[in-house]
Amino acid sequence: MFIATAVLSLLLALAFAGAGFPKLSGKDDMAAQLSRLGVSAGLMRVIGALEILGAVGLIAGLWIEVLGVAAATGLALLMAGAVASHIKARDTAKHTLPSLVLLILSATALGLGLAG
Repeated sequence: MFIATAVLSLLLALAFAGAGFPKLSGKDDMAAQLSRLGVSAGLMRVIGALEILGAVGLIAGLWIEVLGVAAATGLALLMAGAVASHIKARDTAKHTLPSLVLLILSATALGLGLAG
């Protein structure tokens, strides 16, 4: 089970780091995308920082389980909020699906962490 947890954690960490850095740096195209959902520039940076911290927590969780569980929980909650924001904004399925997939994968990592 550790191998599945490690692979999923590493892939999620890459995905969230890749999504977090453009938000944290305040990229204009990212700000434009998120403004459609009613996310301010300041909140965008907070979300980016949380995604990066979550990615670090997933990696650290390979050695300290409680950190991995906490990171997976936080990222699942963050993605639940993202899905809710997309739905509230009546966004297309194409734009909502990535957040939904990351929510499911984060919840899976959480389940694996709790089972381990």
